[in-house]
Amino acid sequence: MTNTLTYDIEATLEQISLIEQEGCDIVRVSVPDEKSSKALKKIIPEIKIPLVADIHFHYKRALEAAENGAHCLRINPGNIGSREKVKEVVEAAKQNKIPIRIGVNAGSLEKSILEKYKSPTSEALFESAKLNIKLLEDLNFDNFKISVKASNVFTAVESYRKLSNFCDYPLHLGITEAGSYFSGSIKSSIGLGLLLYDGIGDTVRVSLSDHPTQEVKVGFEMLKSLNLRDYGVTIISCPSCARQQFDVIETVKNVEKKLSHIKKTYNSFNYWMCC
Repeated sequence: MTNTLTYDIEATLEQISLIEQEGCDIVRVSVPDEKSSKALKKIIPEIKIPLVADIHFHYKRALEAAENGAHCLRINPGNIGSREKVKEVVEAAKQNKIPIRIGVNAGSLEKSILEKYKSPTSEALFESAKLNIKLLEDLNFDNFKISVKASNVFTAVESYRKLSNFCDYPLHLGITEAGSYFSGSIKSSIGLGLLLYDGIGDTVRVSLSDHPTQEVKVGFEMLKSLNLRDYGVTIISCPSCARQQFDVIETVKNVEKKLSHIKKTYNSFNYWMCC
């Protein structure tokens, strides 16, 4: 996901270009206001990957994003407002032949559900997802995927497991607000790794308080470790010790830097660095 002001078209295009170069398959941009939704009309023709418009509260932003070429709309129906407003968003998606992502999030659950469960538990996220699924199905719309993100690893994992057993809709995985590059990478790897290893999930977003290119890199390393995607070169190196015959740590850093331009591998290969 980009972290630029979307209406800053030049900055947004530059950032999307960088994550495209890292191998990103889908990009999400925030659409909080009308000038951001209008900017999509100039951004989308200049990029090579599908763009998801991230809508949080105002349903009109979703309508505008659909009209301006968004390839998908991310909404939390519980935050959009009335059923009639959600219906308008669904109609816009139908007319423009684009999918919707139901984005259930522990930080923005419906008030009624929070009152019932007292906190954003996995049961609360699961119930919200079921209610929103039924809402879209009742509107005769099934072209959607779902996410049930939480910052707590155990809550997120359990929510996705419940949802996976409940329906066959595509699931978008994420540990939301995971934190900085270091701690967020670890949290995401544990949470998403558990789900992916069990065969749960169709798309993935790594959420880091860092540059979006770092999110893509961490995501690919995660997928590569699970043999789900080939990406770049795998450097197998020892942690170094008194038996080393050369500076292993610095050598590995230099090798990584020199081979960083390799993004996709058609025949997997490893680069061994041992002592």
